[in-house]
Amino acid sequence: MSEADTAWIETALTSARPQAVGALLRYFRDLDTAEEAFQNACLRALKTWPQNGPPRDPAAWLIMVGRNVAIDEVRRTRKQQPLPEDDQAISDLDDAEGALAERLDGSHYRDDILRLMFICCHPGLPATQQIALALRIVCGLTVKQIARAFLVSEAAMEQRITRAKAKVAEAGTPFETPGAVERSERLAVVAAMIYLIFNEGYSASGDTAEIRKPLCEEAIRLARLLLRLFQSEPEIMGLTALILLQHARSASRFAADGSLILLDDQDRSLWNGTMIAEGLALIDKTIRHRRSGPYQIQAAIAALHARASTPEETDWAQIDLLYGALEVVQPSPVVTLNRAVAVSKVRGPQAALDLIEPLAPKLANYFHFYGVRGAFLMQLGRNDEARVAFDRAIALANTSAEAAHIRMHLDRLIRDSQPKGANGGARQDAKVEGAKVKRERLPRA
Repeated sequence: MSEADTAWIETALTSARPQAVGALLRYFRDLDTAEEAFQNACLRALKTWPQNGPPRDPAAWLIMVGRNVAIDEVRRTRKQQPLPEDDQAISDLDDAEGALAERLDGSHYRDDILRLMFICCHPGLPATQQIALALRIVCGLTVKQIARAFLVSEAAMEQRITRAKAKVAEAGTPFETPGAVERSERLAVVAAMIYLIFNEGYSASGDTAEIRKPLCEEAIRLARLLLRLFQSEPEIMGLTALILLQHARSASRFAADGSLILLDDQDRSLWNGTMIAEGLALIDKTIRHRRSGPYQIQAAIAALHARASTPEETDWAQIDLLYGALEVVQPSPVVTLNRAVAVSKVRGPQAALDLIEPLAPKLANYFHFYGVRGAFLMQLGRNDEARVAFDRAIALANTSAEAAHIRMHLDRLIRDSQPKGANGGARQDAKVEGAKVKRERLPRA
């Protein structure tokens, strides 16, 4: 059976993971046991689903099988230890699946995912370990994916996750949903974790964007679930609005060949109007609370883009002001870099270049810094410096789409530098073509 024929299995397992692991953790009250039970259930699914087809409810099937396998293991290793009172060993999957699926839709299972997130975001762990553990346990991201999100090595991230799991086990953390006060204290970390999940999917390149799309959808689902628990919290409204407004543009972000399409060049008729309307309604609701925060400010910026029917209608002056406010509440060189784009629209490329030049030491290994700097230099006619910046950006590109976008700028610089007229034309043509071959130019969208 080909990889394409089994791709649906991976999608189903990924989507079901948070609910299944949450339910197994509630039952066994041990992270390692819950994870191992889920992995064993996945192995069974890979063997049986290709022949039998998908079950009616994949999450219910995985919980059932994972629970039974773990119970068998407990019986083998702890013969004298009684099982939980509610244990009714489910051995006939056909008879039990329907009833269990109904229970999964009930209130008993409703909070499993959030319970799992709050446990991973225990205050006894440093914030970086909380988020990393939640990404691994709740969403099943690989260590490599999490390491890339945190800009650290895989080995360092593996150690971070291992230490976090050990601390949770040593602390004897109760595997129950925290009370109202504890949940409020952990809310910021849970929100950050959800946004990182979204970014992991949103930052995928054109050739993997569709495969990683479920991560964005999972983040939106978790944000909506969190919002139902914290209905009057403006920052959770802002977070939900932000990821909705960003995901609404997903259909227009990549061309058919996988190349990246910048915001100004996107076909806005492809934007998801329903998601935009939901996001804008949440933004309007947050304003009434008069308690600004970083997610609300970022959502307000996304809302200005969403409200502009054409690029020319974008209120760049207001976006500049919003990024200035974001620099105050959440200072970061990346925030300043983003603000520079708005500054270039309002006050020109030289003002934008002056704004980002001091960021060079902090963003020396950041792809977008060199891409943005090269664009400003090109607008100023400083083509040689722009070429150097673009070459550095390609070297730091994380995806093929990012690299292809920068190559388009380089091709434009080469064309602009080509002498007009007959003198030296043939020699220059050969030079240009050679440069194009070396850069393996991709077709324009």
